[in-house]
Amino acid sequence: MTGEPRRSRSTEAFFGRRRGKTIRTPQADALEARLPAYLIDLGSRPPAPLAALFAAPVDRVRLEIGFGGGEHLLNEAARHPDTGFIGVEPFVNGMAKLMLALGDTPLRNLRVYNDDATRLLDWLPDGCLSGIDLLYPDPWPKRRHWKRRFVSRVNLDRFARVLEKGGRFRFASDIDSYVNWTLLHCRAHPAFDWQSSSADDWRRPYAGWPGTRYEAKAIREGRTPAYLTFVRV
Repeated sequence: MTGEPRRSRSTEAFFGRRRGKTIRTPQADALEARLPAYLIDLGSRPPAPLAALFAAPVDRVRLEIGFGGGEHLLNEAARHPDTGFIGVEPFVNGMAKLMLALGDTPLRNLRVYNDDATRLLDWLPDGCLSGIDLLYPDPWPKRRHWKRRFVSRVNLDRFARVLEKGGRFRFASDIDSYVNWTLLHCRAHPAFDWQSSSADDWRRPYAGWPGTRYEAKAIREGRTPAYLTFVRV
């Protein structure tokens, strides 16, 4: 990538609140002490290769958008030390939980970004990611808010640009209308192919799936999660 960093096209905010309950002192201390070491600065061009972004040597890079409390992100980064992981979470409480957890298990193959994921996507170079995970995103259930759903033609264009050929976009949700929305958008996009041959393919969690608190809540309330995988063609 040459020249100035890409400027994000104008978008709706894809997230709601930036803060929830008052952060407990240990989390606040962890956020202040650890976030600077993990935080990505978009003020300069990304390194070439992108793997140089990480303290550990890595041979591929994956992105998780909206990591919540960080359960899945931490699990994947620990399971795959040769892969670099970028986690995006604008919700301060979620970032604080992750930073607290990293005190027990520091990870040299992890970086984070704490603002709108579209800004990071526009900063990244072409074909630099092997995977993108969007897990239990805000479904914005009211029709007037559907434009805020992260899955859209413009964001799938972003995904298509930064994913390498054969890279995977994984989407999980317990909201039927958003699952259908995502299937329709991805199947209409020429860059993505849905990887499914039977219902078991989308009902079965991904390999190594640790579960998340959002998923546990959905199951308690009687909703069935779906786990979709799309390949960049």
